[in-house]
Amino acid sequence: MKSIELKGTVREKVGKGNSKKIRISEAVPCVLYGGKEYAFFSVIEKDLKGILYTPNVYLIDLNIDGKKKKAKIQDLQFHPVTDRVLHIDFYEVDEDKKIVIEIPVRVEGNSIGVKEGGKLIQDKRKLKVRGLVKNLPDEIILDVTSLVLGKSIMIGDIVRKNIEFLDLKTSPVVSVKMTRVARGVAETPTTGASAATPAVAAVAAVTPAKK
Repeated sequence: MKSIELKGTVREKVGKGNSKKIRISEAVPCVLYGGKEYAFFSVIEKDLKGILYTPNVYLIDLNIDGKKKKAKIQDLQFHPVTDRVLHIDFYEVDEDKKIVIEIPVRVEGNSIGVKEGGKLIQDKRKLKVRGLVKNLPDEIILDVTSLVLGKSIMIGDIVRKNIEFLDLKTSPVVSVKMTRVARGVAETPTTGASAATPAVAAVAAVTPAKK
């Protein structure tokens, strides 16, 4: 799985007052835990653009005043009005231990169902998985070429070596939904009288004509 470097500066003080000063300076207060000790630090807000505002997911190579740690983003707090990042929790990663992380999903192929007039719906953009860092892919690629109308690829249908999918196995990841166009094509009679269904034909045969 890809990593991206992020530089941090140790916070000499913690608390609401100190956090407010950090945000005024266009930085973001952070904490790192999961290892032997907690680390309180700040990062420059603009350095987060390539990490947070992208469909990609990265492990973070933290450099906190020269001390290097590998981590993942555990939690984010945003301002309810401005959407600015208020605080970030990082979790220290041990390469010899499995971690839980979300991996982005990429769909490829032109499905049979779409060719028949259906609409491709991606129900999940990311999947929660568990595995060792060395086994984590950058993305989960799903080929939908053979997906027909009304069918879905479920979590339980996806198998990848050395990683475990944690979402509900019956949850759809990508589906081909029936549209009005596709429904109309399916219901359109191919010929005149022969297009009547057996049930309709049977009713017509036993219903006396009105005088």
